[in-house]
Amino acid sequence: MNRRTIAIVMDPIAHINYAKDTTLAMAWAAQDQGYELLYLTQSDLWLRDGIAYGRVRPLEVFRDPARWFALGEPRVTRLGDIDALLMRKDPPFDMEFIHTTYVLERAREQGTLVVNEPRGLRDMNEKVFTAWFPHCCAPTLVTRNMQDMEDFLVEHGKMVCKPLDGMGGRSIFVIDRGDKNMRVILETLTHDGSRFAMAQRYIPDIVTTGDSRILLVDGKPSPYALARIPRGDDHRGNLAAGGTGVGRELDERDRFLAAQIGPELAARGMLFVGLDVIGGFVTEINVTSPTGARELQKQFSIDLTADLITAIGQRLDRRA
Repeated sequence: MNRRTIAIVMDPIAHINYAKDTTLAMAWAAQDQGYELLYLTQSDLWLRDGIAYGRVRPLEVFRDPARWFALGEPRVTRLGDIDALLMRKDPPFDMEFIHTTYVLERAREQGTLVVNEPRGLRDMNEKVFTAWFPHCCAPTLVTRNMQDMEDFLVEHGKMVCKPLDGMGGRSIFVIDRGDKNMRVILETLTHDGSRFAMAQRYIPDIVTTGDSRILLVDGKPSPYALARIPRGDDHRGNLAAGGTGVGRELDERDRFLAAQIGPELAARGMLFVGLDVIGGFVTEINVTSPTGARELQKQFSIDLTADLITAIGQRLDRRA
């Protein structure tokens, strides 16, 4: 009996952070569970006469910081012939990313299980999709009208502003009422009113309890969240911005938020998702390439990436 195959579309594997990379842990878990691994980058994907193809390379992964991967010779294959495909390309969420989802959607229609689901990756902007769950969120405004944002600031006294396509804490601003830089910040974020941006009421819990990442696997939350505490000289908890990751058990509010959002995302084919929570409010729904699994594994000896590969296997069993 042939082994099942899992292909991984990701950033160049030679340049990942061995100690923290969640995609590498997914590859370890898939290999441990007996899957044949295949490796691709965006440039290895194309459509020909409606058929999705990939220039795949066999991949072997190792738990060795000096040599964590080995690649075989490339070959061309129909993506629809692969059992499952993990889309783990990091943002930016740009037009190239969207074009990639078209190729992957054709692959899904031609037989492969794509995780996360390509249409969901297009539809669920990680900032804007919070609007589908307003009862889980602090007051939020998405607009490109700078006067509306100024009025929002007057209403709430302090707000967080961010672009809709950012990642890793980049270009996130905290603005107080009366801030002399307010206008130039809004001009920068909205490109003088020509692009949408987001404003959220500032949640002071970010300073004390941080920005918590709750990871969901097939709609079910991990028992622990990763609280990302900002540095003393920064307001951003993102690990990429210098925040410190501290694990904690989920509380009742966390479980409520996961119960409100998780099943809906799982039904839409989003099997690995991160909810960003500050002070009991969801601020982002991360579907593109959520991270944090490695930090939770080190602190609590849980392997969410193994849970993901198991969930993928269960979905493949049901399809078979």
